[in-house]
Formats: sequence, structure tokens, C-alpha cells
Amino acid sequence: MWAEVEEGQLIGPELVQETTKKISQIKDRLKAARDRQKSYANKKRKPLEFSVGDHVLLKVSPWKGVIRFGKKGKLAPRFVRTFEIIEKVGPVAYRLNLPEEFNGVNDTFHVSNLKKCLTDPTLQVPLNEIQVDAKLNFMEEPVEILERKIKKLKRSRIAIVKVWWNSKCGPEFTWEREDQMKLKYPHLFSADK
Repeated sequence: MWAEVEEGQLIGPELVQETTKKISQIKDRLKAARDRQKSYANKKRKPLEFSVGDHVLLKVSPWKGVIRFGKKGKLAPRFVRTFEIIEKVGPVAYRLNLPEEFNGVNDTFHVSNLKKCLTDPTLQVPLNEIQVDAKLNFMEEPVEILERKIKKLKRSRIAIVKVWWNSKCGPEFTWEREDQMKLKYPHLFSADK
């Protein structure tokens, strides 16, 4: 049936020219689309370069179920801590000086897993000096009770005391309920008059 309608058929050199023309048109459109996408990506991209001796933060894997560095869960930190770069392996790969506790982790990382550390790493507080309880509250010891008051509410009265705490930041004073302080720190009330 197609032969009866006498459709125009391309034969020989005309077919080759038409195909070549279409291919070049497709290549031009692909190049234009690629250049447009590249310009969008380059606006947000910033090249990261580190040198040997720099300190960087190491990104923790955000994948669900993958546990690295002993951290997991919704509130796990994005970056573990600072590490020193000991060698540049390639244009985008760096070798870090990892401590013994990370002996199961490969010490070479891609630049996308690193972030420049802007703080001085020598100013870090050692974790063994900080005392934290099970609820992650700082454990500070009260020094003495300075003052007592009775707080009046609508139908009740609550005995409160002003407590002097021994804090790392310096002396700290808070008002606490007397009955709760007696349960936690009975030695403060043993010398009561």
C-alpha cells in the first residue's frame, strides 16, 4: 500500500546527507543541554584543596543502618572530629592520620567527605575531664547552701535553697527545691543548725 501512495523515499546519497544532518543537529542540542546543566552545577560547586598538615573534619556516613565510628541514630553528628592530613594521594583523595581506635577504617578519603576545620585543634577539651551522667548533664558538685526561702504558691508552700555550685566556668548559683537537694546531697544538710 505504501508503494501505491508513492511516498518520497530517500535512496543513496540523499539518505546519508539527511542522516548526517539529523545527527549533527542532535549533537548540537545535546551539547547545548550539557553546557546549560554544567553552568547550573558550577554555580554551587566550590573546589576544595587541602595541603599536608591541614586539619579537617571527617563526615560520618549518613546511610541508615551503617554504623561507623560507633555513632548511629537520628541525632548522630555529621562530622566525627578533626584529623590531620598526612598525604595527598590524588587530585581528590587525601590520607588522614587516624588514631588506633579507628583501626578498621581505611585512612584514605575523598574530598567530598572532608570539611576544612577553622578552629585550632589544640584548644579541644579532653573528654576524660568532663563528667557527664546518663542523661548527658554535666555533673557538678554543690559547695554549700547560702540562703533559704519559702516560695508561696496558691495552695502550697515550697522550701527552696540557694546553692553554690563548683563549676568549670567559675562559681555558679541556682535556686533548688530543698527536699530534692536533701535526697541528692545529704552531706550539705548534716551541719544544719
